[in-house]
Amino acid sequence: MFLIRSMEHTKVKMRTHAANSLTLLNISFGIIAIILVVRGYTHTSQLFIFLAAFSDRFDGMLARKLNTESDFGKQLDSLCDLVSFGIAPAILIYQTAFHNIPDIGLVFITVYILCGAIRLARFNVKEFDGAFYGIPITAAGIILTFFSFFVPILSVLFFGMITAILSILMVSNIRIPKM
Repeated sequence: MFLIRSMEHTKVKMRTHAANSLTLLNISFGIIAIILVVRGYTHTSQLFIFLAAFSDRFDGMLARKLNTESDFGKQLDSLCDLVSFGIAPAILIYQTAFHNIPDIGLVFITVYILCGAIRLARFNVKEFDGAFYGIPITAAGIILTFFSFFVPILSVLFFGMITAILSILMVSNIRIPKM
């Protein structure tokens, strides 16, 4: 009897932690992306940001499928998203596009990260009605990372504009239906 109860308890714990494990994989990829870009491995850093997005895509789906959604998981997901799609893409753009204008670049990426944090905090306290308000930080981070492939051919002015636009869109009240 004890063994059966213990096995059931273990199965429940494994189900509970499956989605959170994917979320932690997301932040792990984000941290690796940051370290890689600082060390000069830009393309590998870009890959890890995309891997973080892939992981982020499935953690919520897994939690819903296993019926293990929780406030803890929601908060953890937001913290991980800030690292992987706020800080990592910002440092990537700072190191690649803004390296010749470090002070101005610092302002752009700081505003981007702050807007991402505000976006996530707002999402966590609002009741979900089937839509996002403002572009999700994951989308903003993927867009910024995508454009980082074009640093050699796009101007620093473009990167200032796209960073500013994404920052504004994250904190905007534009209603975006969840797909």
